[in-house]
Amino acid sequence: MHLASYFTQTLGGRLLLTTLFSMLPVVELRGGVPFGVALELPIRAALAAAVVGSMLPVPFVILFIRRIFKWIRIHIPKLGGLVDRVEGRAYARLDDRRLLRWKAWGLLLFVAIPLPGTGTWTGALIAALMDLRIKKAVPVIFIGDVIAGLIMSALTYGATVIL
Repeated sequence: MHLASYFTQTLGGRLLLTTLFSMLPVVELRGGVPFGVALELPIRAALAAAVVGSMLPVPFVILFIRRIFKWIRIHIPKLGGLVDRVEGRAYARLDDRRLLRWKAWGLLLFVAIPLPGTGTWTGALIAALMDLRIKKAVPVIFIGDVIAGLIMSALTYGATVIL
């Protein structure tokens, strides 16, 4: 069996492909759920694979993103502007008084709203910039991701029923 056939013709392959697709920044769970459904996964399986995929990078982002940004600025100065923009966008979201005041609750709501730029990657970056401990940030981001996943599942299911 060819690798492409494995990913498209077996349940395990489609689950793995959905998980990997959901790990991508920007795409995350918001794209992973419809992607999994497009691969003919049951909605619950697509949701589970998308949540796993979108959550896998979170602890690494929280633990290492500041060091990675610093390293990039020192060793690849041409990418320093890109790092500044990414960090600036996260700080702009962090400047929202509600997010700062409510910290964990604000982060949960931020991740739970399935809009572009509000997913687990940005939530993890914001958690790192707020100096939230990983033991507190990961469960909060996970709950927000599950809420966003349920919303995306409802929207995806509604779209598949209509189509």
